[in-house]
Amino acid sequence: MALAMKRLLILGIFGTSFITGLSTSVQSSGVKSANVFKDWSVHIVGKKKKKICYIHGKPQKSEGKYKVRGPTYMQVTHRMANHARNEVSITAGYTFKKDSAVSVKIDKKTFSMYTAGATAWSQDDAALVAAMRAGKSMNVVGTSKRGTVTKDRYSLSGFTAAHKAINRACQKK
Repeated sequence: MALAMKRLLILGIFGTSFITGLSTSVQSSGVKSANVFKDWSVHIVGKKKKKICYIHGKPQKSEGKYKVRGPTYMQVTHRMANHARNEVSITAGYTFKKDSAVSVKIDKKTFSMYTAGATAWSQDDAALVAAMRAGKSMNVVGTSKRGTVTKDRYSLSGFTAAHKAINRACQKK
């Protein structure tokens, strides 16, 4: 749970609106991604030690008995300032049920992500990213604070190429 505390501290320092708004502001401002690899886009923000590189994917199919749901996406982020690599997060488009977990299934492997507000975070980023690089599709199941279960299906087509691109753009020095 040390990783969870570290991420919550980072959220406190950088602000949740910055991290979740980063992708939204890039998309809504009409700024194009640095590159697109099939179903994943690459984004690079900032320079040198303040550079943030992330890949962004949206579900190809979503299911659930919800009336309204905001933008839903998954990101893998590298942040040069604090040497963060491969931070996997999911924004669900709603606030998660308190103390709930999100299930991520890639091919035959299942991972659990912990939730904080409208974001889910991986407990084992390296293993999840390795599975995403090797997998074909990913199914994500979460529960909203109102108890609505949602199921999102992501394609992993282009994920490996996009991941290689952020690795190059945000190399450790």
